[in-house]
Amino acid sequence: MSHRLKSRLLAGLAPLILAAGVQAPVAQAQALVQAAPAAVEAPVAALSPAQQALAQRAAALGATDIDARPGPNGGLLMGGKLNGAQFALAFPATWNGDGVVYAHGYSTPGTPVAVATDPTDKSTLLKEAYGQGFAVGHSAYDKAGLGVETGSVNTLRLRNLLGGLGGQRIYVAGDSMGGGIVVTLMETHPEAFAGGLARCGVVDSWRVLLDRLLDMRVAYAFLTRGTPYAYEGDTDVRRNVIAPEPPAGLNDELAQMYVFGQMMKMAGPPLALWAAAQADPDGPEARIVRQVTTIGGFDYDAASLAYPLVTATLATEDLTATAGGWVYDNTGRDFSTPDMTPQEAAAINAGVQRVRADPDALAYLERWHTATGRIEAPLITFHNRIDSLVPYAQEEAFAEAVARAGSQANVAQYAVPAVKAPLPGSGVEGYTHCGFDPSQTTAAWNALRNWVETGRKPAADAVK
Repeated sequence: MSHRLKSRLLAGLAPLILAAGVQAPVAQAQALVQAAPAAVEAPVAALSPAQQALAQRAAALGATDIDARPGPNGGLLMGGKLNGAQFALAFPATWNGDGVVYAHGYSTPGTPVAVATDPTDKSTLLKEAYGQGFAVGHSAYDKAGLGVETGSVNTLRLRNLLGGLGGQRIYVAGDSMGGGIVVTLMETHPEAFAGGLARCGVVDSWRVLLDRLLDMRVAYAFLTRGTPYAYEGDTDVRRNVIAPEPPAGLNDELAQMYVFGQMMKMAGPPLALWAAAQADPDGPEARIVRQVTTIGGFDYDAASLAYPLVTATLATEDLTATAGGWVYDNTGRDFSTPDMTPQEAAAINAGVQRVRADPDALAYLERWHTATGRIEAPLITFHNRIDSLVPYAQEEAFAEAVARAGSQANVAQYAVPAVKAPLPGSGVEGYTHCGFDPSQTTAAWNALRNWVETGRKPAADAVK
């Protein structure tokens, strides 16, 4: 059965799987998928001698498990592994000798790490660059969850493979956590990239972002204690409320559906709180929403409540394992908000869970990554003015770091309007994370390319 047909079948089964737990529906879904009739695949065209030579060269450079096949519009799709990590590259039929490597964003622990075998399939940026003659590609990370280190290492390794295959000017691009990886790579390996493009990225500091998310989790736990909106599960902020990882033995598609189901479970209580707040805007539920989002530095919004809490309730054990210790310290944090009475402020500061970070873990977050602002090649960043998971404040803090480093000539930052859309699986409308339309991405890419090729920094309105 083709991958696309299988994906459509599984998408249709998703409500069944997510509605009633996982084990029995997953088994039913697997049985249905296995029983579905096989699709008739089109004959595979032969590779040209030049395309075969690229695959052979990749093997000589250390790539393993190489799978080379015809790509879109007469091009070449090359998949394989680098140091055990899966990668995929697409070379257009008339390759211009330049390339783009892409770093993807954060995925909840337990999410399968494989990347698409055709990098152009669902990426506006990579499809646009491919159509312009660029080779494009991406690499899997070694793990899900916090992956700045593995994402940086694996993306740089893919860049070096592309360079060994003849790539000249190679760009790096990424979204969300991947946007932070762009900054990390351009600061730590300035010689490797002709330019960078970071969308909705954690471009300044992971410690700052995690502090916001975990502040919200401990505040939510205190403020909803004894209410129908409290989380059921582990209440220690250093532990996941529930385990996001799927049972062993599931294929990637079913594993992804399981993780999504766990995410929906964590979205349930805050979305129920939000619904009650909308029913009574002056009631106690609305006050809790305002206080929790204010404590996190987010807008009063359904997604800006739910997305940070879903992340924070499922991420903490991975954070500890990745950083080698506990990453969050709130021992000196004042959790009061302007609308609290003195008694309420005293109660939350006395009652919220207090934890101390491990110095080695904080040092890890400093390395992977807090921005220095030292950017030596053209970098474009853009961000929604309101983002429900990575606040625009990341851009403002990054601009300050760039100014301290004296790198303003090499950085162009753009703010684009906020976008609202229904939250997955709920229908409740809220601000998006990375809410861009294709024209904004295309404009940013073309502005970066022109900047690198001509030396002229793009105008202040290049991305709108």
